[in-house]
Amino acid sequence: MRILIALGGNALLHRGERPDADVQKANIDRVTTAIAALAQEHEIVVTHGNGPQIGLLAVESAADPELSAPYPLDLLGAQTQGMIGSLLVRTLDDVLPGRPVAALVTHTVVRADDPAFRQPTKFVGQVYSRTTARTLARRLGWEVAEDTTGWRRVVASPTPERIVETETVRRLLDAGTLVICAGGGGVPVTADPVSGALSGTEAVVDKDLTAALLAEELKADFLLILTDVPNVYTGFGTPRQRPLHDATPAELRRGAFAAGSMGPKAEAAARFVERTGGLAAIGALDAAYEIVHGRSGTLVRPEMPVG
Repeated sequence: MRILIALGGNALLHRGERPDADVQKANIDRVTTAIAALAQEHEIVVTHGNGPQIGLLAVESAADPELSAPYPLDLLGAQTQGMIGSLLVRTLDDVLPGRPVAALVTHTVVRADDPAFRQPTKFVGQVYSRTTARTLARRLGWEVAEDTTGWRRVVASPTPERIVETETVRRLLDAGTLVICAGGGGVPVTADPVSGALSGTEAVVDKDLTAALLAEELKADFLLILTDVPNVYTGFGTPRQRPLHDATPAELRRGAFAAGSMGPKAEAAARFVERTGGLAAIGALDAAYEIVHGRSGTLVRPEMPVG
């Protein structure tokens, strides 16, 4: 079975942790344990979030006196793909001896006129107090918004249209390679309508929506979205909170989940199932193997035919 695994941004850096390299290296062990168990039996493609990492690089770039202007988000996104990909390759190479593993910097084409550029919603970077966030917004020209635990920077998150390197990923898979790609949703680029030339753009594409698109293009059988909760919950954070163990795309969408957290994951799972007839699931990183085998998580399945 061909499985595309989408790792949440918390996989390498949990909320409240210092963004030190050693912290992220330590967290990678849980990730590789989850991936390795599935890789023994299936073809695997791994994507990952980069919200904490790209936010850190953006702050460092803005504060660097040697730069005449901060690095744009597309180049910072490429840097995070390289860093996180390197960490994953090193550890997976140790736990999967003899299995080829490759990390590929990939680019995601978005529309230059996507309305998301006018309404930033994607949270990146660390959590700040309201006062600090507003100070940074004034000084650095950021947009900020309130997250569940504080205030964070928000950036444009346009809809992914296609992944430039899909055919390269497919060839690597066909050769038996475990591929790490489309990190942080892929480097966001626009394509010239005449020449097709690619240009970077100031955005961070949602990694779950990119994962769903890539899974569709690769004809994956299963889209596995891993996060820090064991299930999708209806009424999350209220006395009516209940785990959702099984849902169709329509049922999942009726949950009206928050745009800054479970919303993109639910939409990505729904899109993949609708467009391919395959299965998707959302659940906890540590239960990845159990989720694929139907013992944990929220399974998203096609609508049953009527009559």
